[in-house]
Amino acid sequence: MNKQIRPSRILCALALVGLAGAASATLTKPVYNTAKDEVKAMYKAERDKCDSLSGNAKDVCVERAKGQEKVALANLEYQYTGKAKDHSDYLEARYEARYQVAKEMCDAKSGNAKDVCMSEAKAEHDKAKADLKANKKVTEAQNDAMEAKLKADYKVANERCDALSGDAKDSCQASAKARYFQ
Repeated sequence: MNKQIRPSRILCALALVGLAGAASATLTKPVYNTAKDEVKAMYKAERDKCDSLSGNAKDVCVERAKGQEKVALANLEYQYTGKAKDHSDYLEARYEARYQVAKEMCDAKSGNAKDVCMSEAKAEHDKAKADLKANKKVTEAQNDAMEAKLKADYKVANERCDALSGDAKDSCQASAKARYFQ
């Protein structure tokens, strides 16, 4: 019994792996390169399936395949580097892919129905973009607060070290610097 794995299931698996490794890079270079090649092969297979369609259905199929590839590659990059910027790029790729597919789906409509569809797609896109921007600001504020707390704690620890002298003081100050990332 030879079951074919659906690309959407593979993308879900990649997403789950991405969630598991959200705090740091989890992929080695060889695994990353292999996964990247697999994503590109999946895109080609999905894209080839679109050739049997015609008209707007084909356009939607192609956009969906492109979007899945972009999202999967962005997720892989984030899993590989673990950088906040790559996580942001991954989230952006997700909402951009949804927007492109939604726009293509609207092309099948005409008149007011098409205008409403495009407005809804644009509104969803703008909301996702705003959420991402807000989350970036929250993260920046949290990082700034953490930095201020570390500096304050370091100042207190350094003040405690001033009561000591000689090697004990030097050791205490070195320990405080290491503990509070100064």
